[in-house]
Amino acid sequence: MIETLNAIAAAASTSGAASSAGSGIAAPGESGSPAPFADLLTDAVGQVNALDSQAETAVQGLMTGTGVDVHQAMIATEKASMAFELALAVRNKAVQAYEQVIGMQF
Repeated sequence: MIETLNAIAAAASTSGAASSAGSGIAAPGESGSPAPFADLLTDAVGQVNALDSQAETAVQGLMTGTGVDVHQAMIATEKASMAFELALAVRNKAVQAYEQVIGMQF
């Protein structure tokens, strides 16, 4: 899944980065140039990956008995699961939008 999101982000950066840079939509906290859509996708994928690695570390700590309690491990795995489900839903909506654009007749 992470590879799929990375591929979408790479495709967006090569095909749409120039057009999104001139769209006039500024990222939060920036008043000058807007952040390209590909950067937003890359950051989101990175956050999902970070949550996944935190969950992995928490489960490893729980299994080895290195001071991680069950509650911390469960919270970390639920955060990672919810982030993955959100990324999957965004990916599905992006694919659906792409298919609608492809289906348009000019």
